[in-house]
Amino acid sequence: QVQLVESGGGLVQPGGSLRLSCAASGIIFRLYDLGWYRQAPGKQRELVALITKDGNSHYTNSMKGRVTISRDNAKNTVYLQMNSLKPEDTAVYYCNAKRNGALMRDYWGQGTQVTVSS
Repeated sequence: QVQLVESGGGLVQPGGSLRLSCAASGIIFRLYDLGWYRQAPGKQRELVALITKDGNSHYTNSMKGRVTISRDNAKNTVYLQMNSLKPEDTAVYYCNAKRNGALMRDYWGQGTQVTVSS
């Protein structure tokens, strides 16, 4: 059974930092591209950051320079370090694991709430 379990969300003041973690089980972690997405109330889910199985990272323009995605294949965990948080970053953040090619797979975590407010 595949599980992606996010943690690290919470309430933070504007300008603060959070580090999200997503622990995966039931997959060959190193073969997957990993992403963090977010969904704010009334808005569509959007990509925040992506790190490929080869370690290449990509960021959405709205958070570029404020977030860093990383992965630890030995721990089956992907991280999202978020700095200089703004109220508009408030959303549920989801972890995604995707395997492309002939054995395509796509898995999601349950999400973790991030609230940026004073």
